[in-house]
Amino acid sequence: MNDTLQIIFGLIGGLAIFIFGMNLMSECLQKAAGEKMKQILGLLTKNRLLGVLAGALVTAVLQSSSATTVMAIGFVSAGLMSLPQAISIIFGANIGTTVTAQIIAFKITDYIYVFIFAGFILSFVCKKEKIKNIGMTIFAFGLLFLGIETMGDVMKLLASSPLFTNMIAKVADMPILGVAVGTLMTLVVQSSSATIAVLQNFASQAGPDGVTSILGLTGAIPILLGDNIGTTITALLASIGQSKNAKRTALAHTLFNLSGAFLFIWLIKPLAAFVEYISPSGAEVDVISRQIANAHTTFNITMTLIWIGLLGIMVKIVTKLIPDNKNELDNPAKPRYLDRNVISQPAAALQLVAKETLNYGELVKNMLADVIGAVKSDKASSIRKITEYGEALGGLNSEINDYLAELFSAGVLTEKQATQTAKLMYVLADVERMGSLSVELSNHLLEKIDKKYNYSKEALNDIEESLIRIETMYDSALTALQNGGDATKLLNHKDEVLSLDIEMRKHHMQRVNKGKCKKSLSRPYIKMLYCIDRMGTGCVNLAEVAQSQIDFAYFIGE
Repeated sequence: MNDTLQIIFGLIGGLAIFIFGMNLMSECLQKAAGEKMKQILGLLTKNRLLGVLAGALVTAVLQSSSATTVMAIGFVSAGLMSLPQAISIIFGANIGTTVTAQIIAFKITDYIYVFIFAGFILSFVCKKEKIKNIGMTIFAFGLLFLGIETMGDVMKLLASSPLFTNMIAKVADMPILGVAVGTLMTLVVQSSSATIAVLQNFASQAGPDGVTSILGLTGAIPILLGDNIGTTITALLASIGQSKNAKRTALAHTLFNLSGAFLFIWLIKPLAAFVEYISPSGAEVDVISRQIANAHTTFNITMTLIWIGLLGIMVKIVTKLIPDNKNELDNPAKPRYLDRNVISQPAAALQLVAKETLNYGELVKNMLADVIGAVKSDKASSIRKITEYGEALGGLNSEINDYLAELFSAGVLTEKQATQTAKLMYVLADVERMGSLSVELSNHLLEKIDKKYNYSKEALNDIEESLIRIETMYDSALTALQNGGDATKLLNHKDEVLSLDIEMRKHHMQRVNKGKCKKSLSRPYIKMLYCIDRMGTGCVNLAEVAQSQIDFAYFIGE
């Protein structure tokens, strides 16, 4: 293989190992952290400083600012987080992502295979899921540095090429060109951590004199600024099709990095002097990796300190650039919380799906109330709207189940998360049953109008009163699910609810015997009683789940 192909395949192969290792480490860290992630996410309060801290901590755990940014966009799109709160998380994420560069700056070349072997042994031998995830994290950490080492080996060949050194000299002398190169690299790779790792590795190669860096710190800083601009594309892509606030959050991320690049491109030499002052001393090729990491950290901390005090102005800017559309209609049957961009972050995804499930339950409750109001109604058009709405809610149920299926198939759930998520599907099934039975009952009421069934006042009163009892128990079951309340009182009425069908059939036969109800109407009437009986069973199932099987606080983190 000639030198050119060796360099090309070495670079792309090393980069592939690095990105794979980084992504694997991120996934395993999430699993190893488990419920700690939700505790970190619990810091997301109205306090902007805590928001910055939360963004930095989450990014340090996930080893990806893009993941944290996508998560924040998902939350603000779902209405779980305010726009200023989400923007403060973005600021923190930019600080947190510098941890990767700081780790890479450590020289652990001699210990790469020790990490890979130790991680493999832990994950292969240990049976406990948490220990296996820790082992895979160590294994991935070793892979990450193996990728860097692979790239470094071929970069030595690249650094000895006169043609390439002349090109690098032009980049070093033209900061704008350096910014463009950094931006393009990150746009292609879709990871600023990866491109900064490449930058650190390449800058560590010696120039013709064998002492100084081939690129130098002043040549590396513009590329670093471009890397920060390029990483904003992930957030912009994640915001496509999302709410106005989600798009504003992504735009704030872009403005943060653009403004930083515009400011520091005029301050490259002062920044380089400051970084050299705070970094270890020594030969440039030996310390430049740390200098680049420190420049990255300095850039993001400085811009955060500037913008955190101007958070209100940032909110006004992005709101002005992306104004509200007052004519935009809200479809209540459309998923309100689900965001497929955060499926790779299970703690956040489960929070969204739990919120969506409770939202679905509330929408079904509203439909049940409409059905109660339609029992004595003679307006077919109103009842048809209920059935149409109910069918639309069936689509929402499918969306939630599809989302859960994607979560399972993604393989990102821990054993505990998978168990709790399976229980969540029981809740969905019972809520869906309540919704479909409400539609079925509406169809029976529509049949009553179309075929002019003349039910007695007492018969309709029985239907209405039994549905009110069902509604009360259903509402109490939802409240117990959401707040983790005691469902014992609900279950004490279990026999009462389950006996509704027998009780109403008995009343109907008594009316038929007295001539108050027509015998010919018994069949359609009993069909309605059967729907109510099954609704009662659904309410009891929900109460039992709320009592012993599931805790929504586990998902929502409240």
